[in-house]
Amino acid sequence: MSVRDLADYPWDAVVPFRERAAQHPDGLVDLSIGSPVDPTPDVIRRALTEATDAHAYPQTVGTPAVREAIVDWYARRRGVTDLSVDNVLPTIGSKELVALLPALLGLGEGDIVVHPRVAYPTYEVGARTAGATPLAADDPASWPEGTKLIWINTPGNPDGRTWTVDELSAAVRRARELGAVLASDECYAELGWDGPWASEPVPSVLDPRVTGGSRANLLSVYSLSKQSNLAGYRAAFVAGCARIVGELLTARKHLGLMPPAPIQHAMAVALGDDEHVAAQKALYRERRDLLRPAVEAAGFRIDGSEAGLYLWATEGRDAWDSIARLADLGILAGPGPFYGSDSAEHIRLSLTAPTERVADAARRLRESAL
Repeated sequence: MSVRDLADYPWDAVVPFRERAAQHPDGLVDLSIGSPVDPTPDVIRRALTEATDAHAYPQTVGTPAVREAIVDWYARRRGVTDLSVDNVLPTIGSKELVALLPALLGLGEGDIVVHPRVAYPTYEVGARTAGATPLAADDPASWPEGTKLIWINTPGNPDGRTWTVDELSAAVRRARELGAVLASDECYAELGWDGPWASEPVPSVLDPRVTGGSRANLLSVYSLSKQSNLAGYRAAFVAGCARIVGELLTARKHLGLMPPAPIQHAMAVALGDDEHVAAQKALYRERRDLLRPAVEAAGFRIDGSEAGLYLWATEGRDAWDSIARLADLGILAGPGPFYGSDSAEHIRLSLTAPTERVADAARRLRESAL
C-alpha cells in the first residue's frame, strides 16, 4: 500500500454537521477535534523568541539542553529515573512518529502491527503504508505470533482507557515472548481525573515497576501539544530502548526529520516548568466538570474517560444520529466510527473549547433534556 491508496480524510465527513451546527442562533460550540484554544504560556513564547537566530541546521538528535530536559521530565513527572540522553529523541510532533514508526523499523509484508480496538486511526495508517498488517486487539494474550510492533495508548484517545502498572507489565511480558517492539503512546498522561488517576500519576511503560530493569524493545511517545498548548509547535519526543532510539536517529538523519532549533529550545523550557501544566489541567478540569453532568442529563452514558482530553459518550444508538442531534443544538462532536468498528454508537466530546462555550454547550444539553 502507498499513500495514494489511503481513504479520504475521515473528518471531511463531519463538514455537513459543522455547517448544520453553525446555524444555531447562539452559534457553534466545536467539541470535535481536540485542538488547544488556550494561549501558549508566556514562558515558552519568550523562549521561542530568544532562539530565533537559527542560521545553522538543527540537530536531529536534539540539543543537549532538550535531551537533558526530556530525561529530567521523565524522572520528575513519570517516575522514570534511569534514562540517559541516549534513550531520548525529539520528534516533529507525535503523529509523524506514530505514522512512520513501522516504516522506520523496517516492517513490511507479513509483519503484524497490533493497535487498540478503539484507537486513533494513525496506528492503522502507519502499518498499512509500510505494507504491514494492522490488527486491532487489546488483550495481550490475543497478540499473535508474527507481531513485530504493538501500539498501546494510555490514557487512550478517544476512550480514556488508562493502563495500570500490572496491565502494562503483562503487555511487556507478552511483547517479549513475541520479540516485538512495544510502543506506548502516552500523550495525555498529565490529564488524570477519576479512580486512581485522581491522586496518582498515570504510569509509563518505562516505569521501573513495569520494565523489570530492562528497556529493551520498549518505547514511550509523548507530546507537548496538550499539556503546554504547543500543538502548533509540533513538539514531541520518543524515549526508551537505546538501540531502537539509535536506529530511529540514523533513519531520521537520512530523512531530514529534525525539529527546528527554536522549537527545541522552547521544548526544553516547557519541560522544565510545571506551573503552566498545572494551570492548564485546572482549566480542563473546570470544563470537564461543566460538561460531564450536562451530557449525562441529556441521556448519554459516559464510558471510560477516567483520563485524557475527551468524554467518550453514547446514547445507545448510531453515532451519526447522535452527531445530528447535537448539531441541532449547535454542538459539534467527533464520530465514534472514526476510531474503529467497535465504536459505532459512541461520540467523542473534546474539552478544548473555551470555558464560556463549554458552559453554553452544557446549558443547551440540560435544556434539551427538559
